[in-house]
Amino acid sequence: MQPLGFGDPIRLGPYRIAGVLGEGGMGKVYAGQDSSGRLAAVKVLRPELAHNRDLAQRFLREARTAQAVTSTGVARVVGSQTEGGRPWIATEYLSGPTLEQAITDHGPLDDVGVRALAGALASTLQEIHAVGLIHRDLKPANIVLTSSGPRIIDFGIARPEHGLTLTTTGQAPATPGYGAPEQILGQRVSPSADVFSLGAVLVYAASGRRAYEGAHVAAVQYEVVHGSPALHAVPQALRALIAPCLAKEPAHRPHPSAVVKAFTPPRGADRFWRKGTLGRRIKEHEARTDQLTTASGTTVPGARPSRRLFLTSLAAGGAVLAVGGGATAWWLNRGPDLPEAADAAPAELLTSGEYERGVPPTPLWGPLKAAAPSASMLLPVRDVVMIAGLSGGLTAHRVTDGRQKWTLPRVSPSAGVLRLTDRQFVAADATGNVLAFDASTSEQRWSVPAGAQKLLATAPDASLVYFLTNDDEVAAVDTESRKVRWTAGAPAGTSVDPAAVAGAGPGRLVVCTADGQYFALDSATGDVAWQLGGHAGTALTPAIEERIVYVGGKSLLALDLETGDEVWSASSQSLNPDQDGWGSPVTTDDFIAAIDDGRLYRVDKASGTDDGHISWLDGTLPSRTPPVVQGHTLWIIEGGTSSGVSAFGNTPGSESDGDLMWTYEPESDGPWHAAGADNRVFLLNKGSLVALPVF
Repeated sequence: MQPLGFGDPIRLGPYRIAGVLGEGGMGKVYAGQDSSGRLAAVKVLRPELAHNRDLAQRFLREARTAQAVTSTGVARVVGSQTEGGRPWIATEYLSGPTLEQAITDHGPLDDVGVRALAGALASTLQEIHAVGLIHRDLKPANIVLTSSGPRIIDFGIARPEHGLTLTTTGQAPATPGYGAPEQILGQRVSPSADVFSLGAVLVYAASGRRAYEGAHVAAVQYEVVHGSPALHAVPQALRALIAPCLAKEPAHRPHPSAVVKAFTPPRGADRFWRKGTLGRRIKEHEARTDQLTTASGTTVPGARPSRRLFLTSLAAGGAVLAVGGGATAWWLNRGPDLPEAADAAPAELLTSGEYERGVPPTPLWGPLKAAAPSASMLLPVRDVVMIAGLSGGLTAHRVTDGRQKWTLPRVSPSAGVLRLTDRQFVAADATGNVLAFDASTSEQRWSVPAGAQKLLATAPDASLVYFLTNDDEVAAVDTESRKVRWTAGAPAGTSVDPAAVAGAGPGRLVVCTADGQYFALDSATGDVAWQLGGHAGTALTPAIEERIVYVGGKSLLALDLETGDEVWSASSQSLNPDQDGWGSPVTTDDFIAAIDDGRLYRVDKASGTDDGHISWLDGTLPSRTPPVVQGHTLWIIEGGTSSGVSAFGNTPGSESDGDLMWTYEPESDGPWHAAGADNRVFLLNKGSLVALPVF
């Protein structure tokens, strides 16, 4: 650490500045300490760059994004703000040498050390990628070795997936010999770029030599793009594991989870960082950090000493790649530790001889005690149906046999889980990140820090995910840019809370509040497009098909989606339409199905003319939730003296059309929840999940 010089600050925010840790092309890094004695590395943007408003805003915006990374394998961002016109970012203060310093002073790591390093770094990259970030500058100088293991530092050019790289004019977006080819070629990068950098780091750790060398930066770039990595000094047992990480094509590199699996170190390898010459070196750094803390006079009694962070300058120069494909078998065969992707064929429809009126059919599988007793969420996508798990998080069961396929502990089902495409779904976690996953494998595709409280709807073209923020505002995440496109408050006179429901169509999001106020927002801007006040007494989910939105309430309305103008209206038969009027509708081929005054109606889409109410048993009172349409049946959740789920014939002109076919568990206690897909109806009641066939 160097002493402060002319022009250096003596305080930044809560931090008293003790000295200079490093200096680079974009900023200067200081050692700071707050009033509690906690040390931090405080990076400040250079004055000449701070005047660039766009760059300064991006500097802080990226700091806030990096705060989403809570892994113990990184130097976490602990604060950021602008002071005196200059933005700064504070990160954890670690104690230990960088990997570059350790290899320079003590030589290459042995087999156990390389495996321990690879497993720890790959695991941390998984957690970085899980929040939608790509580090983009993984190199030996950005890895600090501590007694608890390696830690990744310096998110100076880290960006959300598919974002641009934060560099100044003339800078390349990665360090020569460590950046992936797509970075050097100016292409958009994916998390696999970090896997390439990891491979280059492991070559250096195992051999003490760079994977790509040259007389100047351009020569290194050429070698990375057109040549092969120098692996001859890497032990043979490690060479076959490292080489695939350096594949030319991003898609040919292993997933970080596969790297963790392949480099599995022997038991006790975590003690590697506390033993031998390297362990003693790390302890020396910790002792110096302790002295620094004590010297300041602000040591907190009983607190562990903070660790020192050795920062190097921000990257300049670039790099790219090349390696043959002969050593890829280990990860192609093993792959990420995820279930295999699969599709499920639609269930066979019951024939007339396979079901009997008044008798529920034999379940396809279940009932299973699979969900939390209060669980209400059911979402079938591809080959799984998702529910809130018994032990928290999100759990998926195979639609074909009910067997559990995967679980995502950190997902919050109460925040909503929505279909995005026919293969992906979106959810949110406890910190408000909006997450996208492959439904079949549970592999995370992207993450956006958004402050999401509840997901509302997804755009029909999957371009936007609409959600309610923690501030009870409506916002939209752009799934291509992976950013929040807009945030909008509710129209004057209305308020939105987690009880609100919504539907999305081309160019519009239609919201119904807890007290039954409808309004539509423009998808591009979040501006209010139209409102319909006082129409319903509770939140009713709208049904949208092409350019028409159908809404329940005092009457069943068909409205122009863009303008809110009435297309047709069907009156309620209820004497109290505010409370017992039309419920949430659902669309079928030619009709709208919805409940009105305790009866199920089928209404012509084009004219609003009802097709007559469907038969109903005395003593039943259907809920106002949308009916479920599968095969030639309509399924309704009941209430009143019966709390089961009833199936009705739904084939106009047929003998069974409109007739009650059966009721599943008519004597049960509610509430019930229902969803359907591919000729299967899934029912959930007090944590019990069952799948039923249809005809």
